[in-house]
Amino acid sequence: MGTERRWRRFGEPVPAGAPTGPDGAPDYGLFGPGSVAWDVLLHPAVIVLESIGQSLMQLTYKPIAAGIRDHDPLSRKARDGTLTYFDAFERFQRNSGMHAPMWLGDGATARKMADHLHRVHKRVAGDVIDIGAPDLGGYAAAEPREAMWAALTEMHPILRMYEAFAFRGFWLPRRLPKAKRDQYVREVGAYLRLVGAPEAEIPQDMAQLRALYRKYDHLFGHSDTIDTIPATGQNFPQLSAETMKRNFHKTQVRAILPLMIQFAMFKLPILGALPAKARHNAGLGPVKSAVAVAARYLAMPLFWLLQQGPFERRLMRLMWGPDGVALIDNARRLHKQAKQVR
Repeated sequence: MGTERRWRRFGEPVPAGAPTGPDGAPDYGLFGPGSVAWDVLLHPAVIVLESIGQSLMQLTYKPIAAGIRDHDPLSRKARDGTLTYFDAFERFQRNSGMHAPMWLGDGATARKMADHLHRVHKRVAGDVIDIGAPDLGGYAAAEPREAMWAALTEMHPILRMYEAFAFRGFWLPRRLPKAKRDQYVREVGAYLRLVGAPEAEIPQDMAQLRALYRKYDHLFGHSDTIDTIPATGQNFPQLSAETMKRNFHKTQVRAILPLMIQFAMFKLPILGALPAKARHNAGLGPVKSAVAVAARYLAMPLFWLLQQGPFERRLMRLMWGPDGVALIDNARRLHKQAKQVR
């Protein structure tokens, strides 16, 4: 569903490893072959589950939830009464594919996409994060704090998806060794710098990442008022659901099915793979949190199946788009070659 135009913003992305560096040297972009970041990002489990994992984690960070509530095209269409299931699916569908050029393209491609998103996010700002907690102040998606947490709430759940669901040969999913987890965090620093995160706060290991979460703990969590649109007093999720239901047409079934799979079937197991604090921040109490952890293990046969060739390729094309597929295939080839040389 969708041609490359759905994901492209500045022409065809140049893949990592293209001879675009000084004197025609290969430019591998942010991470490159042999990196722990590519170990994680290129695994079928992450290709299949990245978008839902990122979405659930990002919504626990209140400034991101506020920006989506106030400025996302879905919110505008919901208020206009025109929102459809196609709109919701297309918005969700773009999440992965628009990140692929930054993670898997050459340096210039990564910068172009980051610059495009920065321009878009300059319009995403408001004076009120949560009408029920005015002391939280406002938000500005293009500013360093929000840019940093937008990136971290993408890359941290990606690591958790990998550790919880990535089958590696005959090995069951397992946690990476401490040294590799720390290396992953250090490598992700290149992405944080690209999007404009404050240099002094870029974590160098998991301990520093945990400390950063503690510092900004007041900006994470769930409240009864975070979804209330300040300008209208409407509840964003409720308004969206009512508008899509009212605008339903049988032609939208093709869009509803992937949404149901991702948010109905995958949501609870994915929450079970996130840290306990993240589940709490998502509004899960102790009982529901325990159910989510159980669902994580019960879903493993399904997630193993989805990582197999034809299923992964179908979901890759659906969620990452044609350019994303090409970038993934190229990066996997380079990464495999680099690991064989070791």
